[in-house]
Amino acid sequence: MRLEGRVAVITGAGRGIGREIALAYAREGANLALVARTTSELEETARQAEAIGVATCTITTEVTDPAQVNKMVRQTMERFSTIDILVNNAGIPGPVGPLWDNDIAYWKQTIEVNVIGVFLCCRSVLPVMLANNRGKIVNIYGGRGRHLSSYGASKMAVADLTETLSLELEGRNIQVNALSPGSIHTRMWEQTRDAAQAIGDTDLYEYGRRVTSGGGASMERAAELAVFLACDASGALTGRVIQSTTDDIPNLPSQTSKIMASDLYTLRRVEPLD
Repeated sequence: MRLEGRVAVITGAGRGIGREIALAYAREGANLALVARTTSELEETARQAEAIGVATCTITTEVTDPAQVNKMVRQTMERFSTIDILVNNAGIPGPVGPLWDNDIAYWKQTIEVNVIGVFLCCRSVLPVMLANNRGKIVNIYGGRGRHLSSYGASKMAVADLTETLSLELEGRNIQVNALSPGSIHTRMWEQTRDAAQAIGDTDLYEYGRRVTSGGGASMERAAELAVFLACDASGALTGRVIQSTTDDIPNLPSQTSKIMASDLYTLRRVEPLD
């Protein structure tokens, strides 16, 4: 019960990776504030979590709306009186195709959901964590590639935001890390696969077809990494991108000092300003 008594806010908790992380946290004893845009999906996640034996609340929220995000935090505090963990999982795939053919509104929406949503949730939750002098933030990172310009740009921004925020929080006992789950069979990958087929990108389509036909990364392994990054065993590990597909999850507790001493787990080398 590595998260017993903790309170976790999880965005995008209605399905896919968000639901898997929520249920993994429930099995470790965490109470859950489940956040997404679709109420019925949140209620199903809550039903499964409560069957495990934890308390939940469901909060239908658009993470790009500052007022709704602030309300989400208020409702969580009214229900549980604190917030120990924030998982920024809400995201959309964005337009698939050459940048010059992308729909401008959809491209901008991808940045708003995948980046501005993370910013708003962190900004609203952090005062609670700062008051407690404790907290864990897990941002979901993703890959990039040809014909995925908005998604790739948004996720690179999340990685950089993770590093920057970790520096701002030095000495505050709040750790911020990015979790790279790999290509997991989710609705997002189904949408990307179908869009790739529509534009004739055979490489991206074939990759998406493999992911959605049993050849994707492990959902359970990604959830296990999310538990580690949220629990005390992750210690002072912060500002890093950790991959569920390649990193040695069982031995991560003994490797945190080595990881923190290396630039291999960062988007780029961060030099302090003079």
